[in-house]
Amino acid sequence: MGEHERDGRSDADAGAGATGGTDAVHHLLRAVHEHLERIEHLVAADGRTVEARLAPAWQRATAGEHRLPVAAFITVAIVLQVLLPARYLVGPRLVPVVLEAVLGAGLVVANPRRINRSSRALRGASLLLIAMLSLANAWSAVLLIDALVRGRTGSNAAVLLGSGAAIYVTNIIVFALWYWEFDRGGPVARARARRPYPDFLFPQMTNPELAPPDWSTRFFDYLWLSYTNATAFSPTDVMPLSRWAKQLMLLQSAVSLVTVALVIARAVNVLK
Repeated sequence: MGEHERDGRSDADAGAGATGGTDAVHHLLRAVHEHLERIEHLVAADGRTVEARLAPAWQRATAGEHRLPVAAFITVAIVLQVLLPARYLVGPRLVPVVLEAVLGAGLVVANPRRINRSSRALRGASLLLIAMLSLANAWSAVLLIDALVRGRTGSNAAVLLGSGAAIYVTNIIVFALWYWEFDRGGPVARARARRPYPDFLFPQMTNPELAPPDWSTRFFDYLWLSYTNATAFSPTDVMPLSRWAKQLMLLQSAVSLVTVALVIARAVNVLK
């Protein structure tokens, strides 16, 4: 075989290889393009951007949390107010209780299953209900502390401890409601992922691998926050980030400390 024939065959083989390589590149680019089109179609159908899909679980939009847990603990707070002795209440017992019950029932009717409706009237009613619970319990705490300081609590340690416990538990529920209502704009704003920055840093936010992919804060998380702050008088596993959160936790710790210290001290004296 001559040199010209070998050179011609080599050139043909090189051309065939180049053509095959070009076809492979075109095939790869076509596959990538089709894949990107499928992603765009899914994003358009889902209504979220790629950034929203890649965001942490607690920053994604959800269907909203259930109403039942919140309504149940509000009911507990109202019942505890009813059970308090009359000397720790201001005015007729049933007036604030009826108003709180009406507001609570209205919120349940408006959002019977999930808290996902955005309305100024509903948010105003929710804040008013929490404010009424807070004022009633705060006034009961003031009357209890005044009676303790003046020595007018009587000689029944069981009644004293029961009254202190009712105010203490109501205090935990009330502050849990405030934390729940204000963190990242409230339950509706959290469900719609309106605010990117949290007011409280939960462990699942810094360690997402320890939580389910669809994890988000619920009322019980704020109840746990309130309970630990009221018992430890300081943050535990949940850290406040906003100034209002720090101030509110400081106030709760102070109220809890004074109430518990005075009630226990007086109860011990009565038992002696």
